Amino acid sequence: MRSEVRNASRLVVKVGSSSLTTPDGNFDVERVETLAAELSALHHNGCRVVLVTSGAIAAGLAPLGLDKRPGDLETQQAAAAVGQGILVQEYRQAFARHDVLVAQLLLTVDDVLRRTTYRNALNTISRLFRLGVVPVINENDTTATHEIRFGDNDRLAALVAHLVRADALVLLTDVDGLYTAHPSEPGSELITEVADVERLAVDTSRVGSKVGTGGMRTKLEAAKIASQAGIQVILGHADQLPRILAGEEVGTHFTPIGKRRPRRLLWLAHAARTRGSLHVDEGAVRALRNTHASLLAAGVVRVEGAFNEGDPVAVVGPDGLPFARGFVAYGSAELTGPSDQTRAVIHRDRLILL
Repeated sequence: MRSEVRNASRLVVKVGSSSLTTPDGNFDVERVETLAAELSALHHNGCRVVLVTSGAIAAGLAPLGLDKRPGDLETQQAAAAVGQGILVQEYRQAFARHDVLVAQLLLTVDDVLRRTTYRNALNTISRLFRLGVVPVINENDTTATHEIRFGDNDRLAALVAHLVRADALVLLTDVDGLYTAHPSEPGSELITEVADVERLAVDTSRVGSKVGTGGMRTKLEAAKIASQAGIQVILGHADQLPRILAGEEVGTHFTPIGKRRPRRLLWLAHAARTRGSLHVDEGAVRALRNTHASLLAAGVVRVEGAFNEGDPVAVVGPDGLPFARGFVAYGSAELTGPSDQTRAVIHRDRLILL
């Protein structure tokens, strides 16, 4: 399966702040040069590559006279504002040495939450591909707040992989992959293969980095999002990128456990902000889970929120937990009044299990 990374026609590579920082806390220009060389070679061989990069804050630390990542949001955003220009200029110069033009796109996960900007981003990236340009995507640290605090650039990379229908997603970090415990602990072992992220029982709370914010938890969430959509995922050390791209047995490989879905369903599952909830009975839960049925009005016991026809809504079981999402066929006002109990509130082709 790792050989599919080597043969990928579309590849998303995400590099974190920890991999773009030297041991003494400075921005690692040599790492940028190495990344550019590897990805340029792929580009010249016909692979359509997208680079999702962190590092704006890290690049802005030294010019501001800071020796470590600031703790307050305002200074982080100031560092990002200073470092953003430095970061993109380093990438532009490094790729140019290999006759490759790059284009910068600043996105946040919130941009992907809105379907209009999601489609605009797709259209822009598609045109860049046709023009022979490598997109370099960075989270917009100067305005984002949730992303800075929770490391959502990992999830952003997974959503970008969906967006461009990538064959593989490579997550580069400062550790060799996913371990059974903290890598420094005696007996800790590298997990080379993960068949199902959902069933993984590993404590990732203490596996992080000094400069970045994501940690292993958000990388596993990104791997889950991508692998459940049929995308190969490799998590590994940035130093191992050439071996990863060669399909060698390094890092942690996440086996795809789902099939590729229409983009609108991927948007629904991982990016859409739901407008309300439909609480359903146990019979409806079984029908949706086991028979791929449509959700009928008879199975809906309670409606929460105000929404219109076509809006994304959550489907909640008797245990109070959402287990599906769908585009509702009727507005909340229609569903709360008397109605035909056999009508489909959410058609099965417009519903996705979580």
